[in-house]
Amino acid sequence: MGVIRAFTQKRANEYGVTGWVKNTLDGKVVEGEAQGEEEAVQKLLKAVDQGPRLAHVVKLEKQELSPTDGESGFEIRR
Repeated sequence: MGVIRAFTQKRANEYGVTGWVKNTLDGKVVEGEAQGEEEAVQKLLKAVDQGPRLAHVVKLEKQELSPTDGESGFEIRR
């Protein structure tokens, strides 16, 4: 799962998206939050849905959330 987290962080930084990504406790799912310009977030979602070369994305679920104040970057959470 580390491949997907690092890939997501790299793409988010490229697109100027803030937020976070982490594995769930069971390590089987990656979850996160992203915010930024609509076009940038959509580019990130598309990239994550396709996934990195060494990973297999089974399903991407999206949900609208209220913006989070104070984010200044995109981090990998443990």
